[in-house]
Amino acid sequence: MAAANRVFIARLAGLPVIDPNGDQVGRVRDVVIRERPPERPPVVLGLVVEIQHRRRIFVPIGRMLSLDAEAIVLSTGTLNLRRFEQRAGELLVLGELLDRRITVGAEQTTATVMDVAMEQIRTRDWEISRIAVREHGRPRLPGRRGHLRQVDWSEATGLARPLGEQGAEHLLAALGTMPPADLATLMLDLPPQRRQEVAAALDDDRLADVLQELPEEEQIEIITRLDEERVADVLEEMDPDDAADLLAELPPEEQERLLMLMTPAEAAPVRRLMNYAEGTAGSLMTSEPVILGPDATIAEALARIRDAKLTPALASQVYVCRPPAATPTGRYLGIAHFQRLLREPPSDLLGAVTDDGIDPLRTDSPITAVTRHLATYNLTACPVVDETDRLVGAVTVDDILDALLPEDWRETGRD
Repeated sequence: MAAANRVFIARLAGLPVIDPNGDQVGRVRDVVIRERPPERPPVVLGLVVEIQHRRRIFVPIGRMLSLDAEAIVLSTGTLNLRRFEQRAGELLVLGELLDRRITVGAEQTTATVMDVAMEQIRTRDWEISRIAVREHGRPRLPGRRGHLRQVDWSEATGLARPLGEQGAEHLLAALGTMPPADLATLMLDLPPQRRQEVAAALDDDRLADVLQELPEEEQIEIITRLDEERVADVLEEMDPDDAADLLAELPPEEQERLLMLMTPAEAAPVRRLMNYAEGTAGSLMTSEPVILGPDATIAEALARIRDAKLTPALASQVYVCRPPAATPTGRYLGIAHFQRLLREPPSDLLGAVTDDGIDPLRTDSPITAVTRHLATYNLTACPVVDETDRLVGAVTVDDILDALLPEDWRETGRD
């Protein structure tokens, strides 16, 4: 790719950005272009690069020394770390152009933008040259969704108009397997309508993961514009504690409607969590930690904590309880720490390695007590029991951080 002077921009999404010393600065999240008079193609201004703490900065295209399929190398390590802010007349190629409906050619055929190519000219500047589109309305082969072709920028009409209904299929394809936290940050930088289109295009489980990373205001903005049955499906995919926190921001009558649309099995733990007083262990905990009986083997415990869906904090402990194994469980017996599990024969029983020396928290324990408990015993999570010593959940260190940080911490972290 370094030798070529034409690059399709969707292929840049997620590429590492490297400084002259070979150190990674961040990753490409978008490309900024600016329109010019109709007879001249838009000029590429630079890259939106995500650096540490999810901050997005602008890197002028002139700083790009080379690019290939593996990385973009910069000519200098000195960068302006001010947060990127889009200016009037600028367009984000991935965020605003992909999936846009336009017309192409003299016949004004309706088409959808699938990708946009930039090309380096003799002045060393980069301009937009070609657009990959899927045309609609032409005869097509069975199973095909439209005729694919490339057109010159000058043949396209509608790229500069205000956003209409756009969809998000190709934007999401370009972003691939971006972590939910990063996708949430990208969505915060999109115009509200585009943000809603992306949310509507996400699968239920992916949208649930992203919502958990968004500030409450944006969570509410998104779900209130979705069909209630879709919202209920997404709530079922969320962690019960996050679903309870989101529902708590809605009016009581809306809470009840959504809970009634959820399956009883998924709604029950959410209802229980909503009953605990704010600022207590009960209100902070998740009701779905890893739980096994004392007669389970260490091999079974290790298999459970390998689940990729578990957060590192939850995967650090297995809670040993009498049946039933779903919260609220039978009597709580203790913790099996994952480091201890790694040191013991896989065929041994869990009951033999259970630590019962650390008292669990109570559902009404205040957040100050929870924080002291985690710090005292150097834990990333701790069990929570009710008045009859049944395990009802676990509080993790990320739950505590969410509660202790300012409400707008996601926003301030991007400044």
